[in-house]
Amino acid sequence: MVRSILLSEGVRDAAIVTEIRRAALESGVELHEVPDSEIERHAPAHAAQSIVAELRSATTVPLNTILEVVKKANGPALLLVTDEVQDPHNLGSLLRSAESAGAQGAIVTERRSAPLTGTVTKASAGALFHLPVATVTNLISAISALKDQGIWTVGLSERAEQSLYGVDLTVPVAIVVGGEGRGLRRLTSAKVDIMASLPMLGSISSLNASVAGAIALYEVVRQRRPATGDETGPSRH
Repeated sequence: MVRSILLSEGVRDAAIVTEIRRAALESGVELHEVPDSEIERHAPAHAAQSIVAELRSATTVPLNTILEVVKKANGPALLLVTDEVQDPHNLGSLLRSAESAGAQGAIVTERRSAPLTGTVTKASAGALFHLPVATVTNLISAISALKDQGIWTVGLSERAEQSLYGVDLTVPVAIVVGGEGRGLRRLTSAKVDIMASLPMLGSISSLNASVAGAIALYEVVRQRRPATGDETGPSRH
């Protein structure tokens, strides 16, 4: 959410100033008119266009909070789980896709993961303020907690023999996306219920983490609209 707005004193368009003041007043956001030098100090490497918005820091929730949200949801669970996604743009994009696909929450590894800073917030297009996010120190324990709640975990890997398009995603499910380069860690791959791949028909062997995650999340949406298939789900080993 926006904490305050800095507006350059040099802005000459009265209509824009009036509109910004109105929106800030309605939203309860502080607005300060400052010299151009102050704008440049806050955004030295960006085209700020005479205005800067200061965002509140994103807050995370306990894993149990997300599980409670899932219990109260009208439809089957849909969660995003990221395993050491270090690029903030990839993480933000994944959170944006998850929120857009109707996920009830996301679980992010605390270590070796991009911090939930302004870059992630910007890349998420604000989804970070609408999607509950839990950071966990032990992803294996978190996956076990999901399983205890009847949520199936589906990990993405280009090396998996089973196609994602052959997995029943109408059941409660968490899509697990690995980090850049190595993908899911070995222990994570061994812990999830199903490892699935996306068809790669060209010369490139894998997709960007955020792209793969978005495709998987929207495959869940596709299968659930309308929901068809066996609601009992695949066999867990």
